Amino acid sequence: MSSRPRENPATPIRPLHVSILTLPESMMSPLSGIYEVLGAIHHFSQYDDALPREARFHPEIVAPARDLPSLTSNLPLRAQKTIEEIAHTDIIIVPSMMVRDDVWERGRYPELVAWISRMHAAGAEICSACSGIFLLAETGLWKGREATVHWAYAASFEKNYADVELRLRDALVVSGDRGELISSGASTAWHDLILFLIARHISPTAAQSIARFMLIQWHTDGQGPYVVFSPPMAHGDALIEELQRWLEDNYSAGGTVEALVKRSELPERTFKRRFTRATGMAPILYIQRLRIEEAKRRLERTDIAIDEISWTVGYEEPAFFRRLFKRLTGVTPGEYRRKFRVPDFARPKR
Repeated sequence: MSSRPRENPATPIRPLHVSILTLPESMMSPLSGIYEVLGAIHHFSQYDDALPREARFHPEIVAPARDLPSLTSNLPLRAQKTIEEIAHTDIIIVPSMMVRDDVWERGRYPELVAWISRMHAAGAEICSACSGIFLLAETGLWKGREATVHWAYAASFEKNYADVELRLRDALVVSGDRGELISSGASTAWHDLILFLIARHISPTAAQSIARFMLIQWHTDGQGPYVVFSPPMAHGDALIEELQRWLEDNYSAGGTVEALVKRSELPERTFKRRFTRATGMAPILYIQRLRIEEAKRRLERTDIAIDEISWTVGYEEPAFFRRLFKRLTGVTPGEYRRKFRVPDFARPKR
């Protein structure tokens, strides 16, 4: 139990108003999770006196209109307030949205973009959970600044907002002159966002307490371990695509840069420039990403020794493999296996 002094009930603290901005594309689970955690913090003070006895956040579901069409999950939801009814808010959060076919159409919600900009000018913190950054970036507030997003949406986001620097390895990025622009990464990275807000506006100890009580967590390893390598194929270069297809079956010992150059029948420098232009990465990095992705699958699904996996995917020196794996994923092979391996109790019995 914490020894932190109790709040003085004679001096009540105004809870921060949190506008959870909801659209038809919104996903229910992060939306409801954010709402419930922020609204319930003070109810848990009976278990840990590091938590305040009075509400510190007043979350509300806010939308352009009270009656919303069913969300992405086809669950109905009614907004508590419309944006026209909110003259002031302290925090705006745009939860995860389903960006269908990875295509975000700008300009669909001009009234929301204008409202967010007004609230920011009046002092509001602006936060995204996962793909919520697509809408928020339309305000221009992130221009020339850093953000994060679900790694699967990176290409689409960069196409729409080339002036925003993505930090995909990070689960949470704080930007802005006042640290008031906060973006969180894939799916449950809303945990990091909520814990950050609790730590900032109540205390780090309170954030730790809520993490323990509700079994939510900081993703201290970032998004690196979760990123799946999905090679770009729709680049229009038939020769490079043919070489990529060949690499799918020859990524290990036979799949070297020298072998690719030979198969391409191009001068080495010409091949490297052409491959990099088509795929967005140098041939050596592309091969490394393929090999590490296969190693990840074997770590998840088998009990094969790490050194043997190293040899299988094309690295004769296990020490080099371990360093490369850590550089590309942010964790060691052993840490990755512990994080993602299916637990014994969930495996079918032989």
